[in-house]
Amino acid sequence: MLWNTLLLALRAIRRNLMRSFLTILGIVIGVAAVITMVTLGNGATKSVSDQISSMGSNLVMVMPGQRFGPGAVAAAPFKNADVEAVRSQITGARLVAPVVAKSATAVYQANNWSTVVYGSSNEYFEAGNWTLAAGRTFTEAEERSGRAVCVIGDTVREKLFGRQSPVGNDIRIKQFSCEVIGLLQAKGQSAMGSDQDDMVVMPLRTVQRRLSGSQDIGRLSISVKEGVSIDTVKAQLTLLLRERRNIAENEDDDFRVMDTRQIAETLTSTTKILTMLLGAVAAVSLLVGGIGIMNIMLVSVTERTREIGIRLAIGALEREVLLQFLIEAVVLASLGGLIGIAIATAASIFLANLMAIPYLFDLGINLLAFFFSAAIGVIFGYFPARRAAGLNPIDALRHE
Repeated sequence: MLWNTLLLALRAIRRNLMRSFLTILGIVIGVAAVITMVTLGNGATKSVSDQISSMGSNLVMVMPGQRFGPGAVAAAPFKNADVEAVRSQITGARLVAPVVAKSATAVYQANNWSTVVYGSSNEYFEAGNWTLAAGRTFTEAEERSGRAVCVIGDTVREKLFGRQSPVGNDIRIKQFSCEVIGLLQAKGQSAMGSDQDDMVVMPLRTVQRRLSGSQDIGRLSISVKEGVSIDTVKAQLTLLLRERRNIAENEDDDFRVMDTRQIAETLTSTTKILTMLLGAVAAVSLLVGGIGIMNIMLVSVTERTREIGIRLAIGALEREVLLQFLIEAVVLASLGGLIGIAIATAASIFLANLMAIPYLFDLGINLLAFFFSAAIGVIFGYFPARRAAGLNPIDALRHE
């Protein structure tokens, strides 16, 4: 009986193909929109996680000041003595890289490019998961003497040298020349949207003497040893720096201690919330599609009143008529779900490539969207099916 009922439903759908397609259009759009939004959101979340991982594993960053942005209170920068204290007293620290950052214009022949010059040590490259594409990093003698040598990012290489190898050439930073001794592998955009490859790295003493003119240090990048708790290291850092900066017990810290895990959790939770909101907005069109199915099924019941009356008169049971129209609604909704999944897959792959984020196929959201579309068919198809099953055979046969 179920097979015959299914055949009758398919025959009725095939009889009005254009109307059937327009009926399921809302379901198609709803399913496609939900799957596409969730898939792109998952890809964006994965992209953010990968970008933060590229900053360095088990990385803790310490910066003066309580917070970013408007209302931030200025605080005293760190000193070289603070770096040595962290190296000697924080046992869980594997690498400690002091960082000074200054904006400057790099010039090579007729080309110039505004970039950021970082002063640090070789520990900066290891802590930040940087690898060399060409050349070398600083020697101990170059770091100690503050020699004018530098390692450049791929963006600076592209803007100043084009396809030419930069290693061995001199670039001018403000009023002094700097020999390019190394080129870093490209990392691309950071999770915050900045270009990680747009930089020039010099020995710390070089930047302090020639650019900043002071012994101030703007940031500490600390790589934590494997197996050591990051929270423990952060607590030790907080105690040590509060003591060194003479902060009383009732006073707030005038520095921030953050790790890449916190940044990842903050940014990925934001993208997940946005994904949920976009998915919820897109799901509204599924309800609109369900109303469209109910509307067309009511029209179909009116058009086929005489047919229903004949079936009831020759012995068809009410539940059989109910099942016929209910299956017709479910088939329509399920067909819309399948078409929506196909469109969503193509759209997700195209948009993921366009947005430069990974495409992650999510079987769960695809199955959920399909079953939800089928449930829409059951919910919005029941009332028209019930109306068809409740028709009086004599009145139905009289219907013109």
